[in-house]
Amino acid sequence: MTFEQHGENRFVVPIGPQHPALKEPGHFEFVVDGEIVTGASVRLGYVHRGIEKGAEDRTWTQNLYLMERICGICSHIHATAFVQGVEKLAGVEAPPRARAIREIFAELERIHSHMLWLGVAAHEGGFDALFMYSWRDREVVMDMLEMLSGNRVHYSANLIGGVKYDLTPEMTDKIREGLNYLEERLAHYLDVVNNDETFIGRTRGIGTMTREQAQLLGAVGPTARASNFAYDVRVDAPYAAYAEFPVEMVVAQEGDLHARFVVRILETMESIRVLRRIFENMPESELVTRVPRRIPAGETISRVEAPRGELFYFIASGGGEKPERVKVRTPSLCNWGTVITLAVGHKLADMPMILAGIDPCFSCNDRLVMVKRNRQDPQVWTWADLRNYGIEYYR
Repeated sequence: MTFEQHGENRFVVPIGPQHPALKEPGHFEFVVDGEIVTGASVRLGYVHRGIEKGAEDRTWTQNLYLMERICGICSHIHATAFVQGVEKLAGVEAPPRARAIREIFAELERIHSHMLWLGVAAHEGGFDALFMYSWRDREVVMDMLEMLSGNRVHYSANLIGGVKYDLTPEMTDKIREGLNYLEERLAHYLDVVNNDETFIGRTRGIGTMTREQAQLLGAVGPTARASNFAYDVRVDAPYAAYAEFPVEMVVAQEGDLHARFVVRILETMESIRVLRRIFENMPESELVTRVPRRIPAGETISRVEAPRGELFYFIASGGGEKPERVKVRTPSLCNWGTVITLAVGHKLADMPMILAGIDPCFSCNDRLVMVKRNRQDPQVWTWADLRNYGIEYYR
């Protein structure tokens, strides 16, 4: 780590892209006056993998597995956004039971993601006991996902037109047992978050964002809802089976780090409530609808609520077996602006917690955008062009 002096008492403190406090690579620069941050910037792109370009060389079915690998934590919701867009272009709808199973996987994934975040954020604040206990309990939901799909990370539950896996009564009973245990543990974690004086000292009043700021900065997901910005795709534009099995949106007024902890824990408990309701009223139908191999020409968008917020897909088809364009905008991209804005005025020691507060995902965020200033000069990149650009960019 090097320090660059700007003025008598001002220094630029660089962090990353390789740093013990970062779970994924990113480069941050904080301008500090003493211990107080007076300016901040972020540079991303260190784990850009060319997935959008790669999608153009793969069939619709092959891309389903590629989209899952954009993010290992929320792989199902990426696949769901993709298949829903393709189904819209094809003019088909997944059967009712398939849509319910998609919601089951999505809410189990939300539980696992929020509990993973709880441990990471607690670790950044020095609360390693909470980190270890929450990750121990997260194994319960990971076991559920493995029981349903055979995989703990990339479940591959979706098909274009439906789902692969069905639920048996025995599976449902085991999931109910696990949910009962998790609900009890989450109640304990909520009590810790609300009453531990040391924890409150590190989170209450830190990184406060007003509702107006959240709306202006384009914040999404729990980060926005913790600032009383009530927006959730599951509620505002229901997909899968959310119209039949709705969720109750969780919001908070305070807008600080503490509120972001509370909102995510309460959202996890809400996911448990919704899952129980689905199990009690599971629809009966086929699991998949036939879809043509060649998807009709057209363009569409698909929106879903990932654990971190609104996930947006743009999909273009030329009428063939492969897409012409797949564009992904992840919730982390929307929330980065809040970190840079909220950093100013806080102590440098608060930066790890403020960063963790948005639950950032670097790898699913990193994309490449080319701005064509001369529209008369179109440019098409090959894989070799993309590789060479990456080499020169980081040289």
